[in-house]
Amino acid sequence: MSDAGRDGTDVPRVERVTGTGIPVRGDEIDTDQIIPARFMKVVTFDGLGQFAFFDQRFDDDETPLDHPFNDDRYREASVLVVNANFGCGSSREHAPQALARWGIDAIVGGSFAEIFAGNCLGLGIPTVTADTETVADLQAWVEDHPDEEITVDVAGETVSYGDREVDAAVDDAQRRALVEGDWDTTALMRSNGSAVLDTAESLPYVEDPGEP
Repeated sequence: MSDAGRDGTDVPRVERVTGTGIPVRGDEIDTDQIIPARFMKVVTFDGLGQFAFFDQRFDDDETPLDHPFNDDRYREASVLVVNANFGCGSSREHAPQALARWGIDAIVGGSFAEIFAGNCLGLGIPTVTADTETVADLQAWVEDHPDEEITVDVAGETVSYGDREVDAAVDDAQRRALVEGDWDTTALMRSNGSAVLDTAESLPYVEDPGEP
């Protein structure tokens, strides 16, 4: 997916995402596991990707552990495949920011915490759901075929891999925002600066709206 929307210019439409996969197994993986709190003391989100799943990837001496994010087979992966209630716990937006900066462009899972899914939408990352068996089959396929691509069709609500195409689901509001390019409100405001300025000038309580 293009980074245009994150740079404050045109917001790209996210109709589909294609890339190799990375499976992270386990239900109830919360945001503290995705990005431990001690790495959140930053001014910007830059560099957070290296700390994704840090406490699951390293022991107390920072010796690497057996974790997909340490596996060279998945180094270039962009489609994360997870299980139920992924992103639960704290509402920290640093969690999807860390995943995005690691290289994740789409997430397929059994279910997602609502706030986490909303924070992903703000980055243009679709959170696509499928039933338990479908997710388990996809995770197993990724482990056996780490170099082969998955296509997440946001508009058509399908996931394709190998010779299979399976049904998936995308929240209606999320699908509409991604497909129509309305997911990054900040970028939309910047790309419509004159309209924003006109509105600000019409408000009686704004003395000097300036240029947005």
